[in-house]
Amino acid sequence: MILNTDWLHHQGTQTLCKALEAEGFHALFVGGCVRNGLLGLPTDDIDISTDARPERVMQIAEANGLKAVPTGIDHGTVTVIADGLPHEVTTFRRDVETDGRRAVIAFADRVEEDAMRRDFTMNALYADAEGRVIDPLGSGVADLRARRLRFIGDPHDRIREDYLRILRFFRFHAHYGDQAAGLDADGLAACAEMADGIDHLSRERIGHEMRKLLRAADPAPSVAAMAQAGILRHALPGADARALPILVHAEADLGVPPDYCRRLAAIGGETPGDALRLSKADARRVQLLRDAVGSVMGAGELGYRVGFDTARDVLLLRVALLETPLAQSELEAAQSADGLHLPVKPADLMAIGLQGPALGDRMREIEARWIASGFTLTRAELLP
Repeated sequence: MILNTDWLHHQGTQTLCKALEAEGFHALFVGGCVRNGLLGLPTDDIDISTDARPERVMQIAEANGLKAVPTGIDHGTVTVIADGLPHEVTTFRRDVETDGRRAVIAFADRVEEDAMRRDFTMNALYADAEGRVIDPLGSGVADLRARRLRFIGDPHDRIREDYLRILRFFRFHAHYGDQAAGLDADGLAACAEMADGIDHLSRERIGHEMRKLLRAADPAPSVAAMAQAGILRHALPGADARALPILVHAEADLGVPPDYCRRLAAIGGETPGDALRLSKADARRVQLLRDAVGSVMGAGELGYRVGFDTARDVLLLRVALLETPLAQSELEAAQSADGLHLPVKPADLMAIGLQGPALGDRMREIEARWIASGFTLTRAELLP
């Protein structure tokens, strides 16, 4: 099997690989860049595994005019910038000791050792500078072709090394697994048995995985499996997955791209902003969506108050959470009201002697009449 992607032929990438090989070392692409490349999907990061020690990688890179940054040198990782493109170059490693959150590693000399410490078979694929794929475990290529997500070796052992792999199991299945075939039974059972391990993870790491999971084209089957296995309550206490498939279906009908905040609002949770360490902006947006779903605001008022995009998200959430149908007329009403401005200003009322609480009350009354009219009443019709 040959990997053939644009980034493989990048001049800087080839320069780096040839420089390592010229000194007698391996330079093997690994992980997501190989997996996604074989699937024809975009690649975010280029990771290279080598038997060269990190200090030697830096020497070789700099000798060839490339910038090397010791971003994780204690764990064997050096970032090499070649023709403007960053490459994470990591020495072959093996785990010496793990506690479910972090590992003590030792450098290794064989790609087979490096492959055994990875999480899933489809992530333990390597490729050389010519694109020739290497499958040290002998099962990665077949599993990738079948879209079959499996832990390497005993799932319990892999999870004990890092409990985050429980969440990664569901996230990777949502993005790369065969949805019709379902999740690997052994892996799912191990995740369910060891779900308490999630409580030992930082909320930042949990939030990072959950956000990636909810960005999948259709995360609903994976999230439902998490709920059934008792895992979702550890990741996001109080969450309920039942509305998510309805939302995903409604999004598809409308041609709306995935949005993790919208989907997070659908599954809820006691305090999603804190539980997943959301940014302040995202936490406010999720809360706004949740509050607006149960409000009495119609589509037009939503478009006026929060803009069309947010109004559309609220309408989609009403379909999912309240099981109310979505009419095209509602979307049109929300869109037509986006950007409208109340034609009466406080100064108009101050000119006739209103001020203080009376001014505020009259402005609210005028605004309510204007909204109720479908935003058609003019300034003259609204003023006393």
